[in-house]
Amino acid sequence: MPCDTKLKPKQTLKQRAEEVRRAAERIGAGLARGSIKAKVGPQGAIAFEGVSEQERDGVTDACAYRRIMVSGSALARAAISRAELMAGRAVDKQVIGQGAHSHDGGRTWHDHKG
Repeated sequence: MPCDTKLKPKQTLKQRAEEVRRAAERIGAGLARGSIKAKVGPQGAIAFEGVSEQERDGVTDACAYRRIMVSGSALARAAISRAELMAGRAVDKQVIGQGAHSHDGGRTWHDHKG
């Protein structure tokens, strides 16, 4: 995954992959508890509100979403499904792949293009 390759100084790819896995697990656990909220943007991107920079550990919302949908708990996936229902649209994997995201928990959305 792309977020696995954002290495810190003197860090191996294996170490980064483990950090990404743990960060996604923390976000998933927060979704399951209700301390983290998922938001689906008007274009179908996803953002997680209530995640500190320390908890995030450099992992993007898109990367965390992918990990949660593949190996996250049923409660975390259900929280994402509820966010999709509340937004009236599903998360669009193509939009995520094109880089649409939010830096402020879903209040504003952009893709850094142009």
